[in-house]
Amino acid sequence: MLTVIAFVVALGVLIAVHEWGHYRVAVACGVKVLRFSIGFGRGVLRWKPRRQRAGQDTEFSIGLIPLGGYVKMLDEREGPVDPAERHRAFNTQPLSSRALIVAAGPVANLLLAVLLYAVVNWWGVMEARPVLGSPVAGSLAAQAGLQGGEVARAAAFEGEAPHALRSFEDLRWMLTRGALDGRDVLLTLEDGRRTRELRMPLSTLPSREADAQLFRRIGLNSPWTPPVIGEVMKGGAAERAGLRKGDVVVSAGGAAMGDGQQLREWIRASAQAGTPAASTWQVRRDGQLLTLQVQPDLANDGGHRIGRIAAFVGAAPEMTLVRYGPVDGLVKGAAKTWEVSTLTLRMMGRMVMGEASLKNLSGPLTIADYAGKSASLGMVQYLMFIALISVSLGVLNLLPLPVLDGGHLMYYLWEAVTGRGVSDAWMERLQRGGVAVLLVMMSIALFNDVTRLFG
Repeated sequence: MLTVIAFVVALGVLIAVHEWGHYRVAVACGVKVLRFSIGFGRGVLRWKPRRQRAGQDTEFSIGLIPLGGYVKMLDEREGPVDPAERHRAFNTQPLSSRALIVAAGPVANLLLAVLLYAVVNWWGVMEARPVLGSPVAGSLAAQAGLQGGEVARAAAFEGEAPHALRSFEDLRWMLTRGALDGRDVLLTLEDGRRTRELRMPLSTLPSREADAQLFRRIGLNSPWTPPVIGEVMKGGAAERAGLRKGDVVVSAGGAAMGDGQQLREWIRASAQAGTPAASTWQVRRDGQLLTLQVQPDLANDGGHRIGRIAAFVGAAPEMTLVRYGPVDGLVKGAAKTWEVSTLTLRMMGRMVMGEASLKNLSGPLTIADYAGKSASLGMVQYLMFIALISVSLGVLNLLPLPVLDGGHLMYYLWEAVTGRGVSDAWMERLQRGGVAVLLVMMSIALFNDVTRLFG
C-alpha cells in the first residue's frame, strides 16, 4: 500500500508542476486557458475558481486515470474561436510566446528538482563518512592501491578543481559520473599517517552500464565498517554455526578480517569452486576468542554462484550530518540538477549510439518500486527520489520527439529559420513517427521493469 500511495503522490506532484508551468506562462502571455487537468478520462473532481485573471475562465479537473495531464488552450486549430477572442488563441501568439509556453512545463520540473535538492540540503542528511572499505579483490580500486580504512577527503576529474567529499555518497556520485563518462578520478586520501593522491582509472572500465555490478567492478561497494555479525536469520548457515549478533570476526579460513566489506567478499567468494566448504572462523565474543566451523550456503546472484550465511555482516558505518546554509544549499541544489540532467542526456545519447545498454531504461514499475522504498526510508529520501524523477521528466520532455514538448520546440525552430510553420501533412507524419518511437521506448522500459522485479 505504501508503494502505491508514494507512487501516486509523486506522480501527481510531478504532473501538477509540469502542467502548472504551461498554465502560468500561458496566462502571463495572455492566452485563454480552457482547462487545466491532472489525469485523463472522466473528471472525478471539477471546479472553477471564483477569482480568475481578466479574460480567463479556466476549469480545473482531476481525471480518473492519473498517468498524465494537459492544459487545453483556446486554439483555432481545435475548434471555432469567437473573433472577439482571437487575440487570446494560442495559435495567434508570436513565436516567442508559443515557445515559452511549451518550454515552461519541462523548465518547471527542473526548477522543482532544484528546490527539492535545496530543501534536502537545508534540512540535512545523515550519511556515512567517506571512509573506504576494503576493495574487492581484482577490482580497479585494488589495482590502484587502495587498502581500506583511508578517508577520502576530495575527488577531482582531470583538469578540474577538486570537490571536497563530505560523505561516502559524495564519493559514489563522483565515481558514478566518472565511470559513465569514461573519466579518471583523482582521489585525495588520508590514512592517519599521511595524505596522498591516487588515480582511479575509470576510463579503463570495459562497461559503461549503471547496473548493480558497477561498484563491484570499481571495487568500492560500501564505507568501512567493523567485521561484526548483525541480525542472524533462523535456519541459516550463521545460526547453524553458532554465530551470534555482536560477534566480531577476527579471521575466516585463516585470513584476517579487517572490516565488514572484506568479510562479505570472503563469504561471497567461498562458492567460486562449487558448494562452499566448512572453514574455521575465529570470533571475539564478550572478550573471549572462540573458534567456530562455518559452512556458507550456496546462493545465486544474477547468474553468479555466491556464498551466504543468512546474517547481516558489518555494523552500521560512522555517520555524519551533511547540511548546507541557505545560499550554499540552493547553489548545491542547482548544481546537482545540472549534473543529473547532463548525465541523463549523455546516457540517452550513448543508448542511441549503441554505446550503452538499453537495460538502463526504467519504466513505471521500477519507479513505483523505488517510490515505496524511498518513502519507507523517510521524507528526505523520498524528496530526493521525487527530485531525481522530476529531472528525468524535464529532460525527457525536452527531447526532439514530435509528441513531446521538445518536438514542438523543434517545429518552432523550423518556423524561426524558414519563416513558415510545419505543414499539416508533415506534422501528421512526424506525430506518427514520434508516437512509434515513444511506444518502443515504453515497451523496452516495461520489459526491463519486469526483468528487474520478477526475473
